[in-house]
Amino acid sequence: MFGRVLFFMQLRSGILKVFAYFDLFNYPLSIEEVHYYLETATEEYPVRKEVEMLIKEGRLFRTGQYVSLRNDPALEERRNRGRIHADNLLLIANKGAHFLFQFPFVRGVCISGSLSKRCADEKADIDYFIITRADRLWIARTLMHLFKKLTFLIGHQHRYCMNYYIDEKALEIKEKNIFTATELLTLMPASGNGGLTRFFNANDWASAWYPQYRHRTRTAETTPKSSLLKRCAEWLLDNRIGNYLDDYLRNLTARRWKIKEQRGDLTMRGIKMSLQCGKHYSRPNPEHFQQKVLHRYYGKVKELTAAHPPISS
Repeated sequence: MFGRVLFFMQLRSGILKVFAYFDLFNYPLSIEEVHYYLETATEEYPVRKEVEMLIKEGRLFRTGQYVSLRNDPALEERRNRGRIHADNLLLIANKGAHFLFQFPFVRGVCISGSLSKRCADEKADIDYFIITRADRLWIARTLMHLFKKLTFLIGHQHRYCMNYYIDEKALEIKEKNIFTATELLTLMPASGNGGLTRFFNANDWASAWYPQYRHRTRTAETTPKSSLLKRCAEWLLDNRIGNYLDDYLRNLTARRWKIKEQRGDLTMRGIKMSLQCGKHYSRPNPEHFQQKVLHRYYGKVKELTAAHPPISS
């Protein structure tokens, strides 16, 4: 009897944590999604039963086909709109991923951000997560960002936001928390099966947050063959010249971004521009968004616990 009570106490706590996280993004959830994002593995039936109980108690609210911490019907409308727009953008994103895969030294491309969660508003960018060959990240990144500058000429810059790069020597994500685990679970593989499989295997730590991570798709449905131009470029730079050029481009980029940070430049989303430039990675500074999300998340969990403390045994 005690074990059963303990199970439902833990299940209830886990369910509320799921809602606490996604509420930060005004994102209501279906019962199936709540089950998918739980921190402990269990059957869907008890999850459904406990969510219904929380709705009866007034701690959760049904908004159409979704459930939320807030009694706000607009959340369902926003999410449905976002899903339709995301599905349209995904057609463009998959073509873009196949194109980006043809850049020299690219070994894997994933769709990330709000689009990978199938919820994108009218201003959403198409974000990509890029894996490159070891010690050639900065050559690949520079070529891709030179291409992006050209997209401004035709107003397609929002279709190519390559904001996170790692190479095959740094496949494991160092920041291990619910934010990065959620991003790993929702990344959409788009091109480069070998590199993608190794990447997802290297980050199996995310299973500690989400048991469903072990069952996630680790390969893209289709991956184009590397073009002759890509193979030739890689052959030409597979030497000491390539080593020197990669280091030079990393140092050049680091200097340019340091100037941007000192000026306090902002992104188009109003977030302070900041980039961490390592030999094997290029990524946004986690302090400028990731840490803010985590701070708000733990604050919300604390608030929910304080308002409804667990039943004492």
